[in-house]
Amino acid sequence: MMRVFVALPLPEEIRGRLADLGGGVPGARWVDEDNLHLTLRFIGEVDEGVVADIDAGLTRLSVPAFELTLAGIGQFGSGSKARALWVGIERSDALAHLKAKVDTAVMRAGLRSDERKFAPHVTIARLRDAPKARVARFVQERALFRTGPIPIDRFALFESSLGGSGAIYDELRVYPLLAPVPGLG
Repeated sequence: MMRVFVALPLPEEIRGRLADLGGGVPGARWVDEDNLHLTLRFIGEVDEGVVADIDAGLTRLSVPAFELTLAGIGQFGSGSKARALWVGIERSDALAHLKAKVDTAVMRAGLRSDERKFAPHVTIARLRDAPKARVARFVQERALFRTGPIPIDRFALFESSLGGSGAIYDELRVYPLLAPVPGLG
């Protein structure tokens, strides 16, 4: 069995900027810079045959490259139940289109549709017993965080291996997006 998900790898410069946001919140376990990504579809544990079917479906996708802008900081959970800090993504029809195509490919591999509403974000920390005032201050002080447009020219199938110090993500396969046609768009 393999634990897998589909995500957008982020450019090194952006991962560095996100990693620089970390610190100042007791009880926060900051995501390693190399593990920062935007999940399109968490799949979970499946056997290698299903992974091969998912890979075959993702390989056939034909989606144009696009740009994304990261903007804002937030949290999942509230008060003493806060469980994660994240950086948001500005609304993007191109991202929603890619997400829909990925979902279709995963369902064609025999898996259920993803019932959760897609809330694109990059998780930067997981929280455990973090003081709510410190979490609130962290979010407030960084609320205006923003990147310029980031070129997105690929997505990837990742394997997640759970270890003592957290998950380790390995790219199993990268899928290039179509280059934009000059003069169109």
